[in-house]
Amino acid sequence: MRIVYFTHSLASCWNHGNAHFVRGVLSELIARGHDVHAYEPADSWSLQNLLADGGEDALAPYRDAYPELTSATYTPGDDVAAMVDGADLVIVHEWNAHDLVAEVGRLRKGGAPWTLLFHDTHHRIVSLPHEMDAYDLSGYDGVLAFGETLSEQYRARGWGKRVWTWHEAADTRRFHPLDSDAREGVVWIGNWGDGERTREIEEYLLRPVQAAALPLDIYGVRYPDEARAMLARYGAGYHGWAPNARAPEIFARALATVHVPRNYYRTILPGIPTIRVFEALACGIPLASAPWDDAEGLFRPGQDFLYANDGEQMADVLARIRDDADLRNSLIASGLETIRARHTCAHRVDELMTILDTLGTPRVGVSA
Repeated sequence: MRIVYFTHSLASCWNHGNAHFVRGVLSELIARGHDVHAYEPADSWSLQNLLADGGEDALAPYRDAYPELTSATYTPGDDVAAMVDGADLVIVHEWNAHDLVAEVGRLRKGGAPWTLLFHDTHHRIVSLPHEMDAYDLSGYDGVLAFGETLSEQYRARGWGKRVWTWHEAADTRRFHPLDSDAREGVVWIGNWGDGERTREIEEYLLRPVQAAALPLDIYGVRYPDEARAMLARYGAGYHGWAPNARAPEIFARALATVHVPRNYYRTILPGIPTIRVFEALACGIPLASAPWDDAEGLFRPGQDFLYANDGEQMADVLARIRDDADLRNSLIASGLETIRARHTCAHRVDELMTILDTLGTPRVGVSA
């Protein structure tokens, strides 16, 4: 099949977690023999910030880890019809300009023979509904939503059976356990964002790690001065941006990591973990999580990872992980088992092919 994917950026993962999953899925599609083309805007916000943060050298980890992946850039006014010419499947991610989303839809509505899907991996449909309502999706064949509660939002907007829940997953070609001579402390890889979980970061990460007398290393971007000051008060080491391709080696140096869900995924859109949960478990690091509702039964809480209902309990959980090697090994083995059985990018490509069968999309040129 000839597959075209419009992304915000394939090259940059700077504050762009969706790049993790898209890279893994496109890599899997290529490995199965599909002809994959990715497009991203020449002025993508994520790439511009990455280059400002680390220069051209910051692109090296992505290029080294994904030599099979490339993306072409476009600017407003470029010939979108030429980009999708000959495609069998076109997927447009929601972090694209409204004009681009509408233009691809107009081509499909005008008789283009390919299947067209909209890919939503964010909470904007509930946090900024006016932005999502401004997208013209009338020409789209369906929606891929990264959680069942998000799918329900689309069904309520009339999409019915034309929306499919398509969770993120781990790219296990790159995210897998690595040997390490020494593991100590807690590591957290996460962006500060827009104040969505400031209180939770303090309650479920900073204060409990300090109470458990463990060192803490934090990687991420968009930390304002007041956030860095708070990290310093708790003795956390802040290391700035880390390329996602290097996350496995960062995880390999730590005893544990912590999941701190954003508010929208604890409340209005329960059941959606961040991709870091999939990636951390795939890397074989024990995970402790602040409360969230695994409404779809993606994992085995208490077996794949440990919940903490408040900060005091989180400190206790982290201390248990520190002191009990058998517990660490059990969590690692169980988490890996669940990822490998259900949550790899290969599983998601299988799911995508099933969706395409439902839509009657021909699988041209490959048997996968």
